[in-house]
Amino acid sequence: MLDVSIERMQFQSTDGGELLALEHLQFNCAENSFTSIFGPSGCGKTTTLRCILGLEERYQGAITLNGIPAEQSGCTMSAVFQEPRLLPWRTVEQNVRLALPDAEKNRSLDVLFNDLGINAHRSFFPAELSLGLARRVSLARAFSIQPQLLILDEPFVSLDEETAVRLRQLLLSVWSAHTCTALLVTHNLREAIQLSDRILFYAGTPARIALDYPIEIPRSQRGVSEIDAIQHDIEARLGA
Repeated sequence: MLDVSIERMQFQSTDGGELLALEHLQFNCAENSFTSIFGPSGCGKTTTLRCILGLEERYQGAITLNGIPAEQSGCTMSAVFQEPRLLPWRTVEQNVRLALPDAEKNRSLDVLFNDLGINAHRSFFPAELSLGLARRVSLARAFSIQPQLLILDEPFVSLDEETAVRLRQLLLSVWSAHTCTALLVTHNLREAIQLSDRILFYAGTPARIALDYPIEIPRSQRGVSEIDAIQHDIEARLGA
């Protein structure tokens, strides 16, 4: 469904030179799959997402959706960023409805709001929400347009682990009910293991894929011991 082939991506550095961020980067994501990108800060993970979303055009290569250049594909994409990015002067429901096309502005959001546990907060303003609730609203906004491709850039960063665990489970539940192709960037390996069908490990500068790791164990069977075992196997492979 998603095919990424970036031959070269570079930035202008503060000293006037050029910083090569990505080179010979290739991967694809099957339809309705959940893929995570994992790697150290500054290795090009978010840059990859920006290229896919069309927010960054200074790269050489091609990104296609269903075999068509991304900008021409007509594929519905949505994104969840590190910060909820809600308009403070609009209510929860108004923030979510802003994402809807004009023809669907009055479409019922009851099921989605119930799935995400924010139905009781529809008339709240962002300042009245905890960070966890604000993250749920940003997920609602992303899923409201029924995306074919969902981009997630560290959506649970800075949350305490208990809240993050609840939101990961919630994300999986909503993603299963509103299936789409998902691509997540994360610094949390256990998060990637819990959520993903497959993890791409970035390394080096410019970034390369050091390991393409599929996870065969069904998510419903990934308890603490299974996640520990997968993490140990990954660490062993990366260290080899």
